[in-house]
Amino acid sequence: MRGIFPGKPRATPQALCTTQWNDKHLVIYVSGNALVILDHADHILQTIYQDEAQALDALAVDKHTGKIAVYGSGAVHIYKPYGADWGLPKWSLQFSISGEYVEHSYPVLAWGLSEELLVANTYLKLYQTWESEALIWNTELSSPAIATAFSTDGSLIATVARYDKLVKIWKRRSYGSGNLQFDYSYLRHPTAITSLQWKDQSTEETEIEHVLFTICGDGKVRIWASIDPHGLDYLQLWSEIDIASSIQPRNPTQEFDRFTVFIDGSLFRRAIDATGRFHGMSPIIEHLNDLSKAQSDICMVFDRSGHLCVWVFNIIKSQPPGRREVVNMIYTEDVEVFQGLKTGNRPPEFLSFIDAATGSQSMVIVSDDSINWFEGQLGKILDPTQKDQRFVHKALLTGHEKSIEKINRTAKGRAIISRTADGENIVWQQLDIKDGTALCRHSQITVKSPIIKSCLLRKGDYTATLHTGQITLWKSHLDKATPVVSNTFALDGEPLCLLHLPVSDNAKEQDYLATVSSTMQGIVWVFKRQADIVNGNCHDGAPVLEQFCIFNLGLQDNLSFLIPVDPAGSMPNVSGFLDAFAQDVALSCTNKGTLVTWAAQVDENNAKVQWFPIATIETSIMDPSLASGSSTRKVAVVDAERNGLSIWDTRSSQLEYGRTFAFGDTIQDLDWTSTPTNQSILAIGFPYKIMILAQIRYDYLDLKPAWAVIREIRTRDSTPHPIGDSTWLGSGSLVIGAGNQLFVYDKNITSSDENVKDLVISTKSEEPIDLFDVVALLNGPLPVYHPQFLSQCILAGKLQFVQRALIILHENLKFYTEGDTWDPTLSVDLDKFTCIEAPLSKSRDKSSLGEYLQEETETLTEDLALALNEALAKKSVPFLSNQEQFHLADLVECVATAEKHRRSMDENATRFFLFFRRYMLRKNQHKTAEGMGVTWRETMWAFHSDSQEILTDLVSRHYQGKLQWKHARESSLFMWMNDMSSLKTQFEIIARNEYTKSEDRNPIDCSLYYLALKKKSVLQGLWKMATWHREQAATLRMLGNNFDEPRWKTAALKNAYALMGKRRFEYAAAFFLLAGNVKDAVNICASQMQDIQLAIAVARVHDGDDSPILYELLEEKVLPLAAFEGDRWMASWAFWKLGRRDMAVRSLITPVYTLLDSPGRPSQEAKSYLTTDPALVVLYRQLREKTLQGLIGASQVSPRAEWEFVIQIARLYDRMGCDILALDLVRNWEFLKLPTPKQGKPRPTDIKDPRQLLRRRSSLLVVDMPSPKSPSVTKTHYFNPPPPKIFEEPSANSLLDSFGF
Repeated sequence: MRGIFPGKPRATPQALCTTQWNDKHLVIYVSGNALVILDHADHILQTIYQDEAQALDALAVDKHTGKIAVYGSGAVHIYKPYGADWGLPKWSLQFSISGEYVEHSYPVLAWGLSEELLVANTYLKLYQTWESEALIWNTELSSPAIATAFSTDGSLIATVARYDKLVKIWKRRSYGSGNLQFDYSYLRHPTAITSLQWKDQSTEETEIEHVLFTICGDGKVRIWASIDPHGLDYLQLWSEIDIASSIQPRNPTQEFDRFTVFIDGSLFRRAIDATGRFHGMSPIIEHLNDLSKAQSDICMVFDRSGHLCVWVFNIIKSQPPGRREVVNMIYTEDVEVFQGLKTGNRPPEFLSFIDAATGSQSMVIVSDDSINWFEGQLGKILDPTQKDQRFVHKALLTGHEKSIEKINRTAKGRAIISRTADGENIVWQQLDIKDGTALCRHSQITVKSPIIKSCLLRKGDYTATLHTGQITLWKSHLDKATPVVSNTFALDGEPLCLLHLPVSDNAKEQDYLATVSSTMQGIVWVFKRQADIVNGNCHDGAPVLEQFCIFNLGLQDNLSFLIPVDPAGSMPNVSGFLDAFAQDVALSCTNKGTLVTWAAQVDENNAKVQWFPIATIETSIMDPSLASGSSTRKVAVVDAERNGLSIWDTRSSQLEYGRTFAFGDTIQDLDWTSTPTNQSILAIGFPYKIMILAQIRYDYLDLKPAWAVIREIRTRDSTPHPIGDSTWLGSGSLVIGAGNQLFVYDKNITSSDENVKDLVISTKSEEPIDLFDVVALLNGPLPVYHPQFLSQCILAGKLQFVQRALIILHENLKFYTEGDTWDPTLSVDLDKFTCIEAPLSKSRDKSSLGEYLQEETETLTEDLALALNEALAKKSVPFLSNQEQFHLADLVECVATAEKHRRSMDENATRFFLFFRRYMLRKNQHKTAEGMGVTWRETMWAFHSDSQEILTDLVSRHYQGKLQWKHARESSLFMWMNDMSSLKTQFEIIARNEYTKSEDRNPIDCSLYYLALKKKSVLQGLWKMATWHREQAATLRMLGNNFDEPRWKTAALKNAYALMGKRRFEYAAAFFLLAGNVKDAVNICASQMQDIQLAIAVARVHDGDDSPILYELLEEKVLPLAAFEGDRWMASWAFWKLGRRDMAVRSLITPVYTLLDSPGRPSQEAKSYLTTDPALVVLYRQLREKTLQGLIGASQVSPRAEWEFVIQIARLYDRMGCDILALDLVRNWEFLKLPTPKQGKPRPTDIKDPRQLLRRRSSLLVVDMPSPKSPSVTKTHYFNPPPPKIFEEPSANSLLDSFGF
């Protein structure tokens, strides 16, 4: 935590106290209705809020027991500490004492011995507080007491009334719980008494029992001591110190105020001993040591100008009055305790405590609205020759009195404003200090009418506040802000926001503010300083706030809210054009979940503001309760229940993250910031915690979330009050307002944090790491040997590069030791990477990847892979986490295995086999992956491979020739096999293995498979051998019938329905096949069994690929499922099987639900970024060059859509950390060469020879122009193709500029 602002201290004399208890130095004060307990300058031990809203006024702490008495709401509340034995004390209410007090007055409190509490007002009441309140003494006073104190032994009580010249000393005559008796006497003073304090004698044995220090209006300290215990008075005047004349300022007009601090002799001695031990003995320390041995007391006198005068005295009973010396020890100037203090109506109050273990002195100074905490070494403070700084400012304790409701910030986060419900507004500024940043109080704005919205201008020096029908501009660079100008306005509806509009560079001296009402009407004001001409010179004049224009956004009536977009650490820039590249200014949201981001441009010449919708996102979130947008084009939305969060990218209108939090975790706030390289960070506010999410790299292989929790801040340890609001500073610190307190958390986190240790590279050091550095590490470019980068290279057809990179990695690891310099790029040559790869060679003596790219290299053999994995098991590879290193070892094994079979497989078969092998390795390592199977992406590689025979053999051999249906589903075998003869052969193998998989050899297990193969006779033979089965006889009788006859079809159907009632779905599907009802059998597999692959396999095996049932299944089940889930791979496969190869190509670059006439409402997953896999562009390029239908389908895609798709894939590569692949894509992409029509728009009929569309013709283009196989596809138009547009191919430079290279 960087800093805390526990709240504004009460302006009452007893609102603050300090004590040492249980080896802790406690500073306790009241702020509003809160009791704040600190044990360090930057650590709150506990905050206790009173249930009543009335403020607390006075407190006292018992240094023996740690009990705290605090007065508020007409009662004295006693808090008792618990858990002190474990080092984490917490106070809880023990009981409350009610009483009658003078109106507009409050009691003063003091603790004695044995947990006795004195309450003084117009009376003195002494309570015993062991278990409950017990009044043991009571007496009336003539005037309300303003100060009271117990002597160290509890036998004397000193009281004084307001403006009184007499200190009343009460002496206890009896002890016990009953019939206490006190005598009293008076100590006379010439003027009114301002303070009194007993000398602490609990740690030393002296011949004088009681010593009292008093100060009165004549500027003198009087020392009273019990020199003669048998005298008429209990205390006698021992000596005086003239503190008024002890400091003579050079400027006589300086204020007279003097402030005193007393240090007891015993504490002084222990502190000087500690100073000598820690800092060595010097002449001044030796001198102080001599004074401390004599048990000398210290009186330190300060004034507002920084003067310090130190007096030393030693109270001894035997000293005659003439020898009672008070010696002046030091007089110095420029003491730091008043530097930067804002003095007001209330005179500062000094409290001090000394750490005897270290010799340091802490000075706590209470002024009008703050507490300043200073620390210094006692030896350095009392050194008259000291030239260095004596005191160091440790903390400023200030803040609000009431609970904080809202915190706003400037665009750059250099200033914030915190607001309470009662009209108290404080402007804070961020300061850059040596070890980071700090927050300081800048100005206070007090308003009478409630503030609806506020906006900080010009680094917080000006503030605009929006009220009902009025806007006010404040000059907030002073301690107390003053209103400069106010304008009234009239709008239909309630104002929704106050926007700070971006301006061009030549209008930086002007600020434009806009508000929009619930009826979409808006007003724009301009704030500027009029220039005054004085003697021919131009000077800044009075600020002016005037209406600039009115406007109407014209949005629909179901608008939920319109809010400003969070600048996320960067100032809005004006591009000069109002287009998709303009800066987001506002975000609107409807009750149906439609998000629109808006840009605005000020037209000064025509006195108007132009609005432009940048992006529109259909989130399908009904009645969103909260939303927040970022200038980095991210939007977070919270659902109506306030526990569901989704994060969207407005550039692609895609969902990046979705999570539903546990019941009770109510989301109440969203705040954005970003790193200097524009990686987004989101703070999610809950009632008692802040969860910080950061964007991380996309992962299309392991399907990991694109956002991760990197920090969690819980506030319950510091305050029981729920969080009101939070915001980010420009430095990356997070400011949290809870109750009347502000907590500033810096951006340092530890690598051992549970949230980040699995995300970042593990380090042995426990030193904190920068939040921005962590986020940059999770988003930057990947090293070329990273498993994700290598996997994407394999998909992009760069297997040769992958092998070279792994070989170079092996060579470099041989001689690597921890701490050596390491190049994460392995000296890769980007120009070589984006060119066609050279053939492999046998050279092994190269030391960099760049040299290998210039010549041929050897392949990654299994022996080399084994050696590399042994090195990976022994050494930590730089820039890889432990988990990533495990994944790299898996990839090495997969590449080596695929290389062994590479000469017998084409490129697509290699892709499938490599990732199938990778899946099986992961499955063996993590049992949770079992049953998931390869994705439709891997299925499509095998489906479009010409090496399916060898793939089938490799998959079968992987399962030791015992291929069962669960294995076929894992490998998607029957989705990608095209040869019907091989398909049926493998299906029969599965039927046989399903029968033999158990020792019982149950024919039921294989019934569906043999009946799909139409081999009822084989099934009959198996049943004849199942003599143990109780259903054998009935089943054999059933199978012996002719199911071409209607009666036996009916009997089979009855059995099928009966089995469905018993939820034996697979066996029921077999009986439907027996009855010849293939459609119902397929539907059971797809619906009841939730196995779409089994349904497709049964349809293909039973009736072939031309089966109307298969077409119907694809149209009614597969395509709607693909549209619902957004699976473009599945949709492309289904279209290809339907004979619509043109649509198979189009579905790769177009969301599936946009291609179907009635696709239904897509799921949230259909809008996820995962639906746009970068490997889609690889298959798209393949298919459009593979067949004539595919080429025509690609020609039906508008060139603009294709260009945007390529740019989007390049952005995805960049977000994945694969920047080199993004560069390779935009550098080598080939657009279709569409003909330019003579009139109108181009039509498909204008293309006479589609092969001319490709600049580099493919000699293997297959002519496949027959009409679609499915009659329903021919008859029903499922698709609404966009009209083609004339488009010229962008230049390579255009592509690179759009991507950011």
